[in-house]
Amino acid sequence: MEISPVGSPLAGAPQTLTAKNIVIATGSAPVELPFMKFNGTTVVSSDDAIAFDAVPKQLVVVGGGAIGLELGSVWSRLGADVTVVEFLPKIVANYDDDIVRNFTRLLQKQGLKIEVNAKVTGFANGILTAEREGKKLEFPADKVLVAVGRRPFTDGLASKKPASSSTKKRIKVDAHLKTFADNVWAIGDVVAGPMLAHKAEEDGVAVAEWIAGKAGHINWDLMPGIVYTDPEVAGVGLGEDAAKAKGIAVNVGRFNFAANGRAIAADATDGYVKIIADAKTDKILGAQILGRGAGELISEVVTHMEYGGSAEDLGRTVHAHPTMSEAVKEAGLAVSKSAIHAL
Repeated sequence: MEISPVGSPLAGAPQTLTAKNIVIATGSAPVELPFMKFNGTTVVSSDDAIAFDAVPKQLVVVGGGAIGLELGSVWSRLGADVTVVEFLPKIVANYDDDIVRNFTRLLQKQGLKIEVNAKVTGFANGILTAEREGKKLEFPADKVLVAVGRRPFTDGLASKKPASSSTKKRIKVDAHLKTFADNVWAIGDVVAGPMLAHKAEEDGVAVAEWIAGKAGHINWDLMPGIVYTDPEVAGVGLGEDAAKAKGIAVNVGRFNFAANGRAIAADATDGYVKIIADAKTDKILGAQILGRGAGELISEVVTHMEYGGSAEDLGRTVHAHPTMSEAVKEAGLAVSKSAIHAL
């Protein structure tokens, strides 16, 4: 394997290393718009936007996904005038419409401007331009954060040999994350699946176990996703909209944090927990949570889903009082219209 050691006197000089097993874990890089290249000063990636040396007066975020909203909300709280410009009809498009509608309202209440159905066309002289239904839009900005996604960082891999069977997007692997080259594995953002740190961690653990001859395990279908704003949005499995689009009959239980004692005491009553269960078997198919600490609360639902648990299982699990997690229990009960403290 040839590498160029970064940050050493030999940087740029290829070296050959040998190993019994090689794991490719090169991660991902921000996607750049071809007509609006990163320059590190006015048009920036998330790498730059996480460490501005001053609060921008007017920040435009291109892309209403997790990264753009997270960084946009941070700079908004620090005093920036933030506008989010999204090409799709809604932000965080992989979440249910009702979750997104309420999340959008809360972000707007915090001061963020949300512009959807807007196609960005360029940036010049401090003005970002976009189009919506043939009409030109203009947004003043001293900083533009382009957060339209990330790409697998596979630059230079398998450039001489097709050993890793890399494509322009992802490295092809088998069910055990092994490439078509002997003893070469790939994990994380360079292989199929969501580009999430915890997914990469689970990949790495499983590969280490497989290399050691043990039974590694990953359930890629139960990889929770979280938007780390305040309040947070978290989800796992099938949402209500996705289930209905697939023709799956579901029962849905919702429970508002406004009826949760701990949330009231903590002034965190915005949002709710939503459990989606199969209408025939009551098996939990997914969950979405909008609220304070949603990223922590979703883990319990993942655990129940891991063993094929039902909404009733979730609802009958003892939860300490007063805790925010009681809202998860109540949402499980609400699937069968049995919630105790529903408003």
